[in-house]
Amino acid sequence: MSKQVAEVGTLFLHGGDGEYAVVVRRDGERLLHGRLDLKETDAGPRPGRFRIKDGDDEIPRRPEQFVEMARRASRIRISEQTPRAGREEIEAMLAGYQLDAKQVRTCRVCAGKGRYSPLTSETAIKADDEYICPDCAKRELEREANYRGLRSGARGRLEELLLEVGDLERVANLLSGQLDPDLTKFDEISATTDEIDLVSTRDLDVHGELKSRLQAFDELLPVQSLAVRNGLLEGRDQLVVSATATGKTLVGELAGIDRALKGEGKMLFLVPLVALANQKHEDFEADYGDVLDVTIRVGASRIRDDGNRFDPDADVIVGTYEGIDHALRTGKDLGDIGSVVIDEVHTLGEEERGHRLDGLVSRLKHYCETAGSDTQWVYLSATVGNAPELAGQLDAQLIEFEERPVPIERHVTFADGSEKVDIENKLVRRAFDAKSSKGYRGQTIVFTNSRRRCHEISRRLDYESAPYHAGLDYGQRKRVERQFGEQELAAVVTTAALAAGVDFPASQVIFDSLAMGIEWLNVQEFEQMLGRAGRPDYHDQGTVYLLVDPDGTYHNSMEMSEDEVAFKLLKGEMEPVITGYDETAAIEETLANITVAGRKAKRLNDRMVGEVPTKHALGKLIEYEFIDGFEPTPLGRAITEHFLEPSEAFFMLDAIRSGESPDEIVAGIELRDEDR
Repeated sequence: MSKQVAEVGTLFLHGGDGEYAVVVRRDGERLLHGRLDLKETDAGPRPGRFRIKDGDDEIPRRPEQFVEMARRASRIRISEQTPRAGREEIEAMLAGYQLDAKQVRTCRVCAGKGRYSPLTSETAIKADDEYICPDCAKRELEREANYRGLRSGARGRLEELLLEVGDLERVANLLSGQLDPDLTKFDEISATTDEIDLVSTRDLDVHGELKSRLQAFDELLPVQSLAVRNGLLEGRDQLVVSATATGKTLVGELAGIDRALKGEGKMLFLVPLVALANQKHEDFEADYGDVLDVTIRVGASRIRDDGNRFDPDADVIVGTYEGIDHALRTGKDLGDIGSVVIDEVHTLGEEERGHRLDGLVSRLKHYCETAGSDTQWVYLSATVGNAPELAGQLDAQLIEFEERPVPIERHVTFADGSEKVDIENKLVRRAFDAKSSKGYRGQTIVFTNSRRRCHEISRRLDYESAPYHAGLDYGQRKRVERQFGEQELAAVVTTAALAAGVDFPASQVIFDSLAMGIEWLNVQEFEQMLGRAGRPDYHDQGTVYLLVDPDGTYHNSMEMSEDEVAFKLLKGEMEPVITGYDETAAIEETLANITVAGRKAKRLNDRMVGEVPTKHALGKLIEYEFIDGFEPTPLGRAITEHFLEPSEAFFMLDAIRSGESPDEIVAGIELRDEDR
């Protein structure tokens, strides 16, 4: 005891009704925790029983030892949470020994557990009708987070908010979907305007028909001006990287439509999705159908290609990657190609589709070279993390423009699947009830992960809304687009898979899910989707809400939970576009290149963005009897025309030889896909 007394720093007292907790601290560490009872004497209150806590035990000490300890203390503090009568009793007891004490604001929870935690205006956290210390508030929040299954990334965010706002209840309410904007707001992406010397549309050296259509605008937008000033109209190949809604599409049109009108070759405008191809086809038909023949090629038929709607002699061909690739693999004559626009070129980095786009570009370049076409290539993307490297691999000039036309606020709140729709309803109502300074109501895009969920959410929203996904027919989608454009709908609910094709002038984007099907979104996909919030001609700012299901997943194969993914996406850097090749991808693309280019296949492989193990792939193609020399066998040709992987082909062959029906074969393929 003497050693402890010699080292006394702060003596702290807390309690009431004659019994008080005693804490001794020095240099931030607790040296002693005990209990003191006071007794009434003729001279006033004096120490009665004194016990020192040792684990769960209490060791009795003489009352005089408390007095000796108090005299050696550098300071004595009494908690304000001690009742007034108790404080007066302690002060009277200490005065009997000519000792002074000061009352301090402390954490009641800590004091009750033998901890001395003084509070200041900066450290006090409001909890119900009292204030507690940050450590106790964090423990309370931790208990609530554990109950909700919240993971590490979200916990860190909540702790930041707790220290920032100093109110435990307000922060804990986020876990049940509260929409306190001061707390849900994660950050704001400021509007940025680069100083660009804009190009006057009157000064453009383009065909008169195109120029007349551009006269509605006095000047090109910044990214368009950059492209023109850097040789777009002189035939320079370009990789254009710029945020959503900054006018990238017109860059491709300026090059391709101009060439088509001047008789310098047709334009191919290629996109990853059928829905997007349909939309672009209608846009081109409406804008240029009176002066150019416009057709579409969407490659839906791996089984039968009757060529309906597709006119290979048209001036403008809008197609999916697969649709044009199928034409190449089957030897279709696409005529003289003056320009190729590859939209969403960051698809090169996708695991499933990246190698196919890589192969398509190489095969299409071979076709153009063989046909003697002087083809210009324009690649478009909103999201590329390694733009200079990718531009070099594509042998294109980089046009990178980082302007964001309106600011975007990003918000996060937490809710499980059953709570999310109620929150979405509030957000949709709030947005639609407000108007921007430009006179437009706020409208919302809700992104979710399944078609069924699209319909469920849309049915439960109070204001007019509509589902929008690839399962709707063309007419249904166009009706939704028209209604949204005319502000008849407060919201559209769409799948993440259609993010690239959704072109609605929305002020607000809500993420009902951070998954695309059963896969988590990556940073590129997430950035592209949130970029749909806010249009410069309609809105003053964009708003994005992530509704995060704590500990939520959408398939048992998902290793992370939705709250972990949310903060990874919010804090994530744009990922580089890298095309990877495993054995299956290398075999598929090498076989397709042999089918299209024969002995020149190695050259096609060598100039692809990804590194293709050509020698190994050739060995496997020979082993599988997919090629004979540098020609595909009938089996190899069937496989490449129908975009089959080798394992799929062998499965189908075995099933056919076993006498299985077509329905059984299809069911077997579906089961294989699910297992994978």
